[in-house]
Amino acid sequence: MARTNGGIIGKTNKTSFGKCTVTTKTSSTPSAVTTQPGTRFIAATIVGGGAGGGSDRGGGGGAGGMLCQPEISVCGNTALGAVTIGAGGANGEYNVDTGDQGADSSLVVGCTTYTAPGGGGGGSGAASVIADITAGNDGGSGGGGSNTSPRAKGLAPGGFGNPGGNGAPNTGTGGGGGAGAAGADAPSSYNGGNGGAGKTSIADGITYAGGGGGGSLTAGSGGTGGGGAGSGGEAGAKATAGTANTGGGGGGGTGGSPTSGANGGSGIVIVKELNKASGMWSMKSQFSAQQQGTWPNFFYNLDYLVVAGGGGGAGAGFGGGGAGGYRASGYGPSPLQGSALELGLGDYSITVGAGGSTGTCNATQGSDSIFSSITATGGGAGNPAISGSINGGSGGGGGRDFPGVQGTGNTPPVNPPQGQPGGLGTGAPGYTAGGGGGATAAGANGTPSGAGNGGAGAPNNILGPSTTYAGGGGGGTTNFGNQTGGSGGAGGGGPGSSGPSNVPGTGGTTNTGGGGGGGRYICGGSPAVLPGGAGGSGIVVVRAPSAATFAVSPCTNTTSTTPGGCKVATFTVSGTLTVS
Repeated sequence: MARTNGGIIGKTNKTSFGKCTVTTKTSSTPSAVTTQPGTRFIAATIVGGGAGGGSDRGGGGGAGGMLCQPEISVCGNTALGAVTIGAGGANGEYNVDTGDQGADSSLVVGCTTYTAPGGGGGGSGAASVIADITAGNDGGSGGGGSNTSPRAKGLAPGGFGNPGGNGAPNTGTGGGGGAGAAGADAPSSYNGGNGGAGKTSIADGITYAGGGGGGSLTAGSGGTGGGGAGSGGEAGAKATAGTANTGGGGGGGTGGSPTSGANGGSGIVIVKELNKASGMWSMKSQFSAQQQGTWPNFFYNLDYLVVAGGGGGAGAGFGGGGAGGYRASGYGPSPLQGSALELGLGDYSITVGAGGSTGTCNATQGSDSIFSSITATGGGAGNPAISGSINGGSGGGGGRDFPGVQGTGNTPPVNPPQGQPGGLGTGAPGYTAGGGGGATAAGANGTPSGAGNGGAGAPNNILGPSTTYAGGGGGGTTNFGNQTGGSGGAGGGGPGSSGPSNVPGTGGTTNTGGGGGGGRYICGGSPAVLPGGAGGSGIVVVRAPSAATFAVSPCTNTTSTTPGGCKVATFTVSGTLTVS
């Protein structure tokens, strides 16, 4: 019989308007979160504590188990239950025990407790065959076996992770298992196996629960997702601990010291309040859900690359320009990845910052680039600045007459940092300038024999092929000894002026945010000063899932589709992005 839903026969659908809000818990608490009024479903990821690595040619610790719940029914405006965050296990002690098991993490929703078990400890080497010590332990993911017979890997019962790797005679050890892959067996008698890779959380898109690497003469690396690397070399080397709040396993040790293995990383719980309105709906049901605030608005998670204009390099032997601020999500070096933006349909203004200018002496700061709530600050001018500041996204290099003054990076401060400081100038007797800072490295200090190099930028493959952005400009020189100008940092930084060629500093590359190179001072020459190079303009790139449609203006900017179907908008000049 038809229900009172416009004649449609079938199961009643349920909407959820949680706005895709993500809450992360890194310590135990009586309640995970109080849901929003429109929330009816959540997704949750629970990661147990990672295990400790074994000592004395010990196996890597297994990652904490990972439990992903894609849809849990909840009530709106209601406090969820208790959260328990499992501690990481301690490293194993030589001839005493394996690495300690990680502790369980859990989330209570209603009357149900969702639990992810701790990781299994890595096996420790022993003076004699003691199977309970030398084999890896079972756990959320299994620990790696040591070098001592039976060298067996730990298993991962329950489907929360993967087994560790087996050890080998002499100094071969197994890697700890990860949530996404098994730990590697010892590749030889003198190598540690790599930790197993972690797994991407359904709640926040971040990778957790990587296994620890085995300790050996050549150590195994930690698995992606917080796994610690094993220690390599002779006795007494220290392994790397699993990263806190990732559930990563600790690395195994090489020496007989009780501390030669490393601890596992603590666990984590992530809750995402879902938007959901699938199926067929009558007008009455839809209208009622909208009145109650439970009909979801449509959002996309958008990744971005926002690079500001680089600072100009100062002339007359002064500092290289700092790179424009670099901000990104989803792509590029993981320590510099921020969170994707959740944006609805509509028009968004995009600002692409211009590079700073230069002259025969002074330079100017680059201009900011902006997308939605993300602002990348223009690179600092090479010291001295005529407009703006020597501080910025990355700092400008110190001038030849200002050995104590270089620009600071990440100004104003954001997290992750958008840039690095410039380098110092020498003052007497060399009179060379410092290089501008880059996205991943500070500008180098000048020396009596040559100016400082620009700091390196950051590689990013949001467009597909990897391109490096936001390199600092090289410092400028004088003719007191025909010093070498600083090289530009990778990512579009311009090199500084060198002797005896007497060529001006080179500008930063367009649409990379590279800083301009510093110029040259020629005592008694004609001309007496050579200008620096202008900073390179910035760039803004936005990437969305395949369901989205992009339009851009003006037509100088472009749209494209990746082989996997993702939509990409590239802005080389300021304009408007339309998302539909």
